[in-house]
Amino acid sequence: MKIVIAPDSFKGSLTALEVCQAAAAGIARIDGDLQVVQVPMADGGEGTVQSLVDATGGELLTERVTGPLGEPVEATYGLLGDGETAVIEMAAASGLTLVPEEQRNPLATTTYGTGELMRAALQRGRRRLIVGIGGSATTDAGAGMAQALGVRLLDEHQEQIGFGGAELARLATIEMAGVDPRLKETEIRVACDVDNPLYGERGAAHVYSPQKGASPEHVAVLDANLRRFADVVQRDLGLDVRDIPGAGAAGGLGAGLLAFCEATLEPGVEIVIDAVGLPERMRGADLCITGEGTIDSQTAFGKTPAGVAAVAEREGVPVIAVGGGVALDAVSLHECGFDALAAIVNAPMGLHHAMQPDRAGEMIAFTVEQMVRCFLAGRGAR
Repeated sequence: MKIVIAPDSFKGSLTALEVCQAAAAGIARIDGDLQVVQVPMADGGEGTVQSLVDATGGELLTERVTGPLGEPVEATYGLLGDGETAVIEMAAASGLTLVPEEQRNPLATTTYGTGELMRAALQRGRRRLIVGIGGSATTDAGAGMAQALGVRLLDEHQEQIGFGGAELARLATIEMAGVDPRLKETEIRVACDVDNPLYGERGAAHVYSPQKGASPEHVAVLDANLRRFADVVQRDLGLDVRDIPGAGAAGGLGAGLLAFCEATLEPGVEIVIDAVGLPERMRGADLCITGEGTIDSQTAFGKTPAGVAAVAEREGVPVIAVGGGVALDAVSLHECGFDALAAIVNAPMGLHHAMQPDRAGEMIAFTVEQMVRCFLAGRGAR
C-alpha cells in the first residue's frame, strides 16, 4: 500500500517536512512495510522556500542584500534539487516584518533587495525562478527590483530615481539597455494569489499600503504614482499593466515583474505542485494525507490542502486532511475532494502548549495513525 503525505507547514509550530516526518512516524506504528511518500508542500507564501528545498533535496543559501529601508539584511533563498530552479520569497529581502512598526512607510521602502536575490540566483546559473510575493513592506511597483537587475529608471534630468513609492512621481523614462541579459533566457514564475489591479479602489495603494504604514494622504500619493508608473511602462515598454489581475500584488511588484522580467503570475499552490512533481508522486497511491495549521471553509480557496486534494482526485486517491483545528464550516470541504477531516488536538490545552513542536508532532503522529487505521479497517486490511 502506498500513502502520500503532502501537507503545508503548521505555521509557528512545524515545517511541512516536520509534519511529514511526524505523520510518517504514526503510520510506521501500524506497519513498517507500508510505502510512505513524503512531499512537503506550500502555497507560495511563507515557508515556500523551505518546503520546496526539502521536497526536492535542494539547499538554502543566504545573501547580504538591501533591506526595505535601504539597510543591509541577511536574506535566505533556495536552490532546488533539479539543478535548474531557484525559489525566492520577496519577504525575505523586502518584507514587512523587516521594518519596525514605527518606521513603516511605503513612500520610502524598496524592493531592491528582492532584485539582488534574483541576481544572485542568476549568478548561480539558475534559469528558472519561482518568486513568492506575499508579505511585502513596499509599494514601489518593483522599481527597486528592476534597478537591482540593471533597469534605469530616469527622471526628466536623466538621473536615476531613488528608492520608494514616492520616487515614482519623478519617473520620466525607462531604459532597458543595461538590464541583466540572463533574464532573457530565464523563466520566472510568480506565486500570486490575489487579483488586485495595479491602482484604483482595489489597487495596491488603497487595499494594501495602509497596513504598511501609509496614511490616507500617502495612499492618494502612492495611487497617483502607480498610475504614472503604468503610463511610462506602456509608453516605453509597450505593455499595459493597468488592469492585469495580480499586478497590484506586493505593492505593484506583480506589475514590475511582468513589465521588466516577462514573468507569469500564477496561483502559488499550482507552482509548487509542478515544482515538486506531485502528480507523478501521487500516481498509484492508495491514500493521501494533507493538512495545515487550521482547516476551515477558506481552505478551499488556493490553500495547499485544496491543491493537493485536486491532484489526488484526478488520480482517484482518497484524501484525509489533518489540522491543528478544524472549524465547523469546514464540512463544505467534503464537496471539494476531501474524504475526511481530523483535528489533532486531543485534550483541552492552551494554544501555546498545542503549538510546541514536540507536542504538535506527537499529536500529528497519533491522529494520522488513527485515521489510517480507520482507512485500513474500512478496506478490511487490518
